[in-house]
This record gives sequence, C-alpha cells and structure tokens, in this order.
Amino acid sequence: MELRAFAESVLFGSTLEEKLRAPGDLTDNHPGTALVTPGAPTRPQNLFFKAHATGKSDFPGLHQLENNTERGKLLHFFGNHELLATELMALVLLKFPDAPAAFRKGILATLKDEQEHTRLYMERMKTCGVELGDFPVSGYFWRCVSPMEHPIDYVSSLCLTFEQANLDFAQHFAKSFATIGDNETGNLLEKIYRDEIGHVAYGLKWFRRWKNPNETDWDAFCRTLKFPLSPQRAKGFSLNVAGRKAAGLDEHFIAELNVYSQSKGRTPSVFVFNPFAEGRIAEGKTFNPMKHQAQLAQDLENLPQFLCRQDDIVLVRQKPSVEFLSGIKQAGFPLPEFVEVGQASRLSVRGRPAHELANTGETPAGWTGGTPVPLDLAARKLGRLRPWAWGPDSFELLKPIFASVTGEKRADEKRFNDGIATMYSKSWSANFLRRQITHHASRLTGWLCSESEIGIAVTSFAEAITAIQNIRARGHHNIVVKESFGVAGSNALRLFEPELLPNQIRWLENAFARGHELVVEPWLERLLDFSVQLEMGERGLKLCGYTGLINDARGQFQANFAEPHHHKRIPAQVISLFTEPKDISQRLLDFYGEFFSALEAELRTVDFSGPLGIDAFVYRAADGAVKIKPVVEINPRYTMGRVLVELMRQTCQNTFGTFRLVNAAQLRTEGLETFPAFAKSLAEKFPLQLDGEPVPRIRSGAVCLNDPATAKVCLAIFYAEPMTGKNSTALASLTRSPIFL
Repeated sequence: MELRAFAESVLFGSTLEEKLRAPGDLTDNHPGTALVTPGAPTRPQNLFFKAHATGKSDFPGLHQLENNTERGKLLHFFGNHELLATELMALVLLKFPDAPAAFRKGILATLKDEQEHTRLYMERMKTCGVELGDFPVSGYFWRCVSPMEHPIDYVSSLCLTFEQANLDFAQHFAKSFATIGDNETGNLLEKIYRDEIGHVAYGLKWFRRWKNPNETDWDAFCRTLKFPLSPQRAKGFSLNVAGRKAAGLDEHFIAELNVYSQSKGRTPSVFVFNPFAEGRIAEGKTFNPMKHQAQLAQDLENLPQFLCRQDDIVLVRQKPSVEFLSGIKQAGFPLPEFVEVGQASRLSVRGRPAHELANTGETPAGWTGGTPVPLDLAARKLGRLRPWAWGPDSFELLKPIFASVTGEKRADEKRFNDGIATMYSKSWSANFLRRQITHHASRLTGWLCSESEIGIAVTSFAEAITAIQNIRARGHHNIVVKESFGVAGSNALRLFEPELLPNQIRWLENAFARGHELVVEPWLERLLDFSVQLEMGERGLKLCGYTGLINDARGQFQANFAEPHHHKRIPAQVISLFTEPKDISQRLLDFYGEFFSALEAELRTVDFSGPLGIDAFVYRAADGAVKIKPVVEINPRYTMGRVLVELMRQTCQNTFGTFRLVNAAQLRTEGLETFPAFAKSLAEKFPLQLDGEPVPRIRSGAVCLNDPATAKVCLAIFYAEPMTGKNSTALASLTRSPIFL
C-alpha cells in the first residue's frame, strides 16, 4: 500500500475504523502532487467540529474527576485532540509530497502513535459510559495548523506548540488521576507523556534543520508561529522543565517560555508608562524632560505590569530580562505580554510595513520622538487602552490601534482637550476643593482646612504679588507657588524670605512669559501625607484604597505604604495624629463620601473614565491644632499609590506593604555602588516568604519591581511585613533599615 493512499484514508475516512486502522507494509514511491488543504477532515457526523469554537480549554476540576461523566468528558476532550493530530499528520503527508523521505517516515511513525493514543482513550472512555462523539468537539487545532505552507510550520505549530504543551498537561493529569485512584488512566497518560517527549524531540530536530542557523531556537520559534498561535500555547498549567530538557529544548528556550505571556482568548488591554503627560499638556511638543527624569521613566517603564491582569499587554522600549521576570513570577505576580515599540521590521502605516515606506515620505505614528506601534498589535482585537495618563503623548502613541479597541468607548482627543485636560491643572483641584469646603463649612470647622488655606490661581505677575500679600496678611508668611501643570516637585517655588529675591522674581516672570498659570498657597507644616485611589467606570466612581505617602522636601515622591484594610480605611498613621481618632476617622470618611459624589458628577460631565489619585495631608496649624487638607491635587491618571494598592492584592491578609523608589545616592548609604549589588543585599536582608494555598501570596520580604541589571537612576521596591502589634507599623517598615529611610 502506498503511503499516500494510507494518508488519504486517515484524512478522508468517514468512519473511525478507517481513520484508526493500522497500516500494513507501506511504500512511498508515488507521493503524488501537493493536496489543496480541505476546510476540514472528513469525519462521522457526530464528530463534526462545533461552530464558533475557540481554543479555550474547559477542563473539569480535580474535584470533578471522581464523577464518571466528568472523567469521561475529559478523556473525550483528549481523545479528540489525538484524532486531530492523526488527521493533521495525514495532511502533512499529502500536502508536502516533496519533503525529505526521513521526515515523511518520522511523520508516519508519529501518526501511528496518535492512532494508538486515540484508541486507548476510547477504551478508557467506555469505562465511564462515554463514546467518542458523545460531546461536541473543537476544530481549533485544525484551524491553527492546517494552513501550513512549509513543513517548518507543521513542526513549530503542532510538535513544538500543542505537543509541547502536552508535556505539561499529560503529566499534570496523570498525577491527578492517580490521586483519585484511577491508576489505569494515570498510567495511560504517563505513556502518552513519554511518547510526547519523543514527538517534541522529532519536531525540534527538523525545526533546527530548517530554521535560520543565525537565529536561536526561541527567536525562530516566535517568528515562525502565526497568529493566533503564540508560545503561550506551548505550555500548560505549570512548566515541566524536565520533560522539555528530555526532548532536547535548551535552557534559554525553556527560560523564555516560562516568562512568556500572551492572551489565549481573553481580549487584552494595553498599558503604557508615560509619566510626562502634564508637561506635554502645558508646553506641547516643546516639552523636554530633564535627563534624570527621562532616565527614571525608562527605568520604570515596566511598572504597569503590576496594574494589569495576566495576558494584558504592556508597551515598552525594551522587554525586561528573562531573569528579572522569572523572579517576579516566583513572587506570585502574573506576567503580562510585553510588546516593544520601535521595532522597525514590524511597523506599519495604514497597514503597510515600515520597510516599504522608505521612499514614500510616510513615517509610523508614535510617541514623542516618533516611537511607533508594532503592526501585529494593530491587527489584533484589543479590550481597553490604559496609558499611565491620557495626554498628547499617549494619543500619539496609541492612535494607530484605536480602531482595534472593542472593550470600551474609544478615547476621543477632542473630548480630552475640551474637558479632561483641565483636570490635570492644580488650579482645577483647588477650585473644586474650595467649592466643597464652602458648601460644608458650617459642619467642618476645627479639623478641616479653611478656604483661606486653599491655593489661588494667578495668570500675571501683578495677580501673584496680590495673592502673596493677601496670604501673608492672614498670618501665613511662608508660601509656595506651583505651576498648574507640571511634574511633581519640579515646578514649584518656595517664598520663605521677607521680600521676593531677584531669582524668585525672574522665576515668576518667566513662567508668565511662557503663558503658564500658577497656584499660590500657604506653606503648611505637614505632619503626614496620604492618598486616595479611585477608579471611574460605567457604574460610577469606585474607591480602590487609601495609602500613606512619603515625599521629600521638594514634594517629590519617595515612598508610600498600605495598611491592612487599606481598601476601605484611612491609614491609622493619619488618624492617630488626632486626639479623637475614631471621631475624625468617621468624619473624614463621611466627607470623602460626599466629595466622591460631587467628583463623580464632574467626571461624568467631561465623560472621564479610568484611574484617579487624590493627594492629601495632615498638618499643624499656627495655633497648634492638627488639621487635614483633604485635597492637594486630583490626578486623573495612575499614581504610585495605585501601584501599591494593586501590589497589595498579592499579599496575605493582615499585611503591611511599602512601595519605595531608591536612587543612586541612597545606594551609597548602604555602602553599595550598583543596583544589582543592592538587590542582592536586599534579598539577603529581607528574603521573600510566600504563604497560602492554592495561590501562594507574599507574607513578608522585599522584591525589586524593575530590573536591577538595567536600572540607571532608580530601583522600585515592594516590601511586605505581617502585622504583629504596636511594633509593626507602616512607618516602622519605612524606617527600620536605611534601605527604607
């Protein structure tokens, strides 16, 4: 019998008997012409592919496997996969008649294995009262693999993707069936696992023969796979490293696969770290961050990974290293998909690859500086767009993928310019707070700031002088002047001297000459800062949590902390500053409740959705009274406080958490010169301890949130410790070691 005739009987047989019949002696003297791929293999009617199927797997849980029907359903699922593999291998033999004889011989041997696996699954199904065809079956494997144009497409998609994933699934379920006492099925899966090692090794051998010899196995694998397949499909619940090594995969490939992430069906949202939106709003394209600020933004560009869910997308200029991501995964944090911007070979303008644009005068759209978005991202269906802040820079970067967004009302630049941009202004926050204080003045005296302690917006030098004089006439000699738009702490002027100094006058005049609005307010004796983290969605404004806030003398962020129950309570460190903490806590919660309602109405007016952060602080008034300024500014964007709130989701109950930025100067206080050395010292002093099942969470210890190996000016750290009584406070965790000072 000719090999072609046998392959035709497998692919086009209308009964299982035909498809699973073991061949006798075969010759391959007449392979024939290449077959045009059919839409589906011929099958019995009860095994036709179900309509509108996806690749999403619906495995019964372990607690369901003792049920005969559920066990049979799982075996049915596996049996269909084995039948599909059998049919796809027959298709390879018919589609690539000119492939090397050794390759075709190997395909035949593997096909026989798949026939046997199918028969064995069918036998086990019968013990559960199930026949192959009793449940609907998916044709996902067929749709992904059958369009192959070269044998390398077959070995990459079936051998190195679906069969590699079965190294995880077969071993996982072999143990699962053994756990419930079904040793026969467990032994069957162990046999299939051993066979899969050989199948992956076979595919790897031919993949290496056909791939570009200058590429690593991993790079060639990623390049060869065609959407919707990705390396994410090549692994199961947990990574079976030993099985992959036995199949011949190298350590680099295994490490890259371990940290790879891409959605297997859920529509991903897209995140990006763009911390200079206010600067672009204020100065347009002329805005240029200082070198140190720009490097800090680059060091922290992966931070949005802690804001998103697994399989979401984070845009970065450079993907974090495998070693760093492995550590983050070991800490229990889910990994997103990282997509690099600026990859010229993958860019497009209106669907045309960048290399075709060289002589057209067109350039890819993107970030400030022309950083473009990859073509394959623009071609995918996306859920939401979540830049750190909406602004001119994020509109430039994300506009090429607006048409791909299906999960929300697409961002509108005109709507942003007409309303939302104003909310970035410190004067907007001051005016909004003034209205709320005035409205509730009769019942907020004694513990809340007065209207006179709220900033005043000015647009000319004369107005600024008048505001300064009026504030000092009310007894506040020290004054701070801030630009309405600007990076925190870097656009402010302190006026502590009796008279304005020449350099202070120049600062004011230059600001007004550039058309900037300023906010003049009393300098208050701060005791402790805190923040409120919110999210505006279709259902309204949602409280995400409260965090303590540590700023330096210039007002720039240093750290924040979250206490147990931070998602609903004001930090105890804040409330403890008052003589009647319980009373103040309830009053402040009541005030914020009404404040949130008023803010929600404002947000609906400008059609805003997304994250917001409110900065606030406790201060000592001139008469010695402790008061609260509930709003310093409202930031309509993500903040470091929101990062901490999301980090706390990965901690055990009753845990304090601290988010800290460490700079090079602080390294030297530890007697260290490099961030990698600092990270090593940190791991030794505060080893990470996880606790809990089935999903372990952080009980204590420290973890670096950006890669110490590539950080130039800043390292972000998350530190957790359990609450143990009076000695375990959020501020104690900040001050116990110079690391957190």
